[in-house]
Amino acid sequence: MSPALPWIIPLGCVLLLAKTAECFILPNSSHLESILSKYQDGEAHSRSKRAILFSDRQEILMLHNKLRGQVYPVASNMEYMSWDEELERTAHAWAQQCIWDHGPSDLIRSIGQNLAVHWGRYRSPAFHVQSWYDEVKDYTFPYPHECNPWCPDRCTGAMCTHYTQIVWATTNRIGCAVNVCKQMNVWGEIWENAVYLVCNYSPKGNWIGEAPYKTGRPCSECPPSYGGSCHNNLCHKAHRYEDPIIAETDETNEVEIPQVAEQKPVQFHLPENKPSRTTKPKKTSPESYMTQVITCETKMRDKCRGSTCNRYLCPAGCLYSKGKIFGTFYYESSSSICRAAIHYGILDNKGGLVDITRKGRTPAFVKSTRNGVESFRKSKPSNAFMVSKVTTQTLDCYTTVAELCHFKKPASHCPRIYCPAHCKDEPSYWAPVFGTNVYADSSSICKAAVHAGVISDERGGFVDVMPVEKKKIYVGSLKNGVQSDSLKNPSDGNAFRIFAVKQ
Repeated sequence: MSPALPWIIPLGCVLLLAKTAECFILPNSSHLESILSKYQDGEAHSRSKRAILFSDRQEILMLHNKLRGQVYPVASNMEYMSWDEELERTAHAWAQQCIWDHGPSDLIRSIGQNLAVHWGRYRSPAFHVQSWYDEVKDYTFPYPHECNPWCPDRCTGAMCTHYTQIVWATTNRIGCAVNVCKQMNVWGEIWENAVYLVCNYSPKGNWIGEAPYKTGRPCSECPPSYGGSCHNNLCHKAHRYEDPIIAETDETNEVEIPQVAEQKPVQFHLPENKPSRTTKPKKTSPESYMTQVITCETKMRDKCRGSTCNRYLCPAGCLYSKGKIFGTFYYESSSSICRAAIHYGILDNKGGLVDITRKGRTPAFVKSTRNGVESFRKSKPSNAFMVSKVTTQTLDCYTTVAELCHFKKPASHCPRIYCPAHCKDEPSYWAPVFGTNVYADSSSICKAAVHAGVISDERGGFVDVMPVEKKKIYVGSLKNGVQSDSLKNPSDGNAFRIFAVKQ
């Protein structure tokens, strides 16, 4: 087997910059100088020239490992990626050449390489990494039965090799560099002050006729050298794991009770009739909804104490609010949830849904300005969290939580789900339901939603799902026309809770 030759990967393999017209707007001179100063060589007071800022290096590495751990179909042999100083030096040497092509030719035979360039508005390295990964939308994974003996190359877009290099299972080292090129020939045009990102990978990926990874239960096919150790769906060795995270204790899987004072945005509240004095008011359960409505200033530590963090609805207008955030990629617990989501690029000023995940104690937080939001530095250890995008997925009546999203600590997030109508009468051998209130993850999600009463069978609708740890006993019951079954001492699998979505 020989690696893909350089001529197989044309210039089109590098990141196309036509995604937004903003890339071609040159800021005023003072703003441009501040942008370029992030990447230009150190001044006289600097001891040595750095190939890349430490904060950018951490962001690139963390994002790679996050994306590698979330591939679909699930990978059974995906290895944890660590930073390599030698790869960083070779990336720096090539970035200094300001040549818009893969190289140098004597090195490119033995390493993988992704390139990106922009000018004008500031783009963080993570912006380009995410753009490389987004090629997944054009890529169809080759399953083992399709590889006879070589796997087909199924890319419907201009290029998918940036994505496949990022998720190549056996590629476990990365080193990147950023350089500002005063003049750079990009597709026949001369760009001034072009910000050039070069990432080198080893061992090399993108071998012709091979799939980027094996499918199956996470870490079930790790190389023996990892000793069976698994972290966030990645094969890893304890001494190689570089995330400065100390796992928090006091983890439960309960939904936080919303604080009434925080419920200012009311666009999703159901209309309520005031009870008369002679009528006993109906008791409402604050745990009937997983998603909590918060304000622009709501801090993570205000909503996530001693329990699993969940889904939040941010109002519009948070871009210009006073809520402070600390950190980049990992945010300190006193940060505004909604402002952190805008800073990371999950939300814009229109607001929306965001999931957060606690990441334990982190030794320090770096500052940055992204998407119009400035974050601050904090040099002392503190609890941290990450933000992630909430997607919506339409299911059939048979899909289970075990198939859709697995439970894992410190938190698990499933997409927001849209269920079709008329799942109630599906046979139990196709769409089983085990349990009451808490269901075994081998249950049909949508049929369980009807059983729980969070959607009607006639109309279907949206539901939120939270995977939780398994129970020893699941008690069956007849509710809303659905008979759920009992289950005792299941040998495997976990559980889930299901919640209504406010319309």
